[in-house]
Amino acid sequence: MQAAVSCQPLDSILTQRKAHYPVLAKVLDEPEKYQVQILYTRVESDTTKARLHYYHYQVDPSRYFYPASTVKLPLAALALQWLAEQQIPHLTEDSVMLTDTARAPQTVAHQDPTAPSGLPSISHYIKKILLVSDNDASNRLYELLGQEYINEQLLQKGLSNTVINHRLSVPFSDDDNRYFNPVRFLDNEGNMILQLGERKISESYRNNQQPKLGIAYYKGGELVAEPMDFTLKNRQSLNDFDGVIKRIILPELFAPEQRFRFSDSQRSLLMQYMRTMPRHSRNPEYPELEYPDSYVKYFIFGGQPDRIPDHINYYNKNGQAYGHVIDGAYIEDTKEGIAFFLTVIIYTNENQILNDDTYETDTIGQPFMRELGDLIYNYQLGLKRMR
Repeated sequence: MQAAVSCQPLDSILTQRKAHYPVLAKVLDEPEKYQVQILYTRVESDTTKARLHYYHYQVDPSRYFYPASTVKLPLAALALQWLAEQQIPHLTEDSVMLTDTARAPQTVAHQDPTAPSGLPSISHYIKKILLVSDNDASNRLYELLGQEYINEQLLQKGLSNTVINHRLSVPFSDDDNRYFNPVRFLDNEGNMILQLGERKISESYRNNQQPKLGIAYYKGGELVAEPMDFTLKNRQSLNDFDGVIKRIILPELFAPEQRFRFSDSQRSLLMQYMRTMPRHSRNPEYPELEYPDSYVKYFIFGGQPDRIPDHINYYNKNGQAYGHVIDGAYIEDTKEGIAFFLTVIIYTNENQILNDDTYETDTIGQPFMRELGDLIYNYQLGLKRMR
């Protein structure tokens, strides 16, 4: 099982090669400033099974970082698990899912013009989440599942350093986020399959360590001269994020009770959209100039307009907010026969002021991810050619 494996320091691999990567070298010279954490798992395959070799750099599960959009991946996986648990005839990921409201500031979702049918569904929400990190799609799954189901299920799977307690990019208070919209599921003829009323919890799931970041932040256009409190913000340690990805890609690494419980076809759906490039989508269409392959895939290609070659399968979820740049991926090169997991967080906020939109994500964050991915890829390629 994942929890029992031996993990080696990654430092020597990084330092031997950092001279070829100027941004990576700059970051590694000041790892505390950039709060870098790296988990790398080399996958060595033979004719019988894969052997995994684990490496770490500066990983600290107790160190808080804002997980941004990376929490959308466990939401997508749990939505499919919840669906499988219902065991209701004709209720599938493609069933029409209508979100109603019971109070302000909740909003309805009765249509989805980006879907072929013009109607929302779990599968289409997952597609938009994984192709372009759509916030509204993620919020609809949060409203379907509710905080209690989300957090208790993740805890049962051993993901004990994760808290998901709010919608994304909408001005909901903590109280608002404890109420979950009514939801209806319909079949293709418009007949009711399942109806959920409004649900609520008495207390929100929160970060008991009461983490704070920065030295100041903007709120409502005004500068608040104190660190920003993330007690009521989402949390996900790098180990947990890496664990979510591995539970999807290689569930056999984990005990049955620690896996996501969904069908093989649902897992295939999730993996399909984790890999799909925005340019391959037709409903909706995502213009390549606006959504290049690197839009949500930072390793090796981050910040570059080039297409990812067809022989490289890149399954991932990324995130970027408050100066944090995060990616977690399983990357395999079918032409070269190499594969690895790589999960990384870097914090790029030189002035330590949050919400001022002055972050070094483009000059430090994404170039670091690109160079690190290239380093790991070429390290593993070199090992293969030495055999």
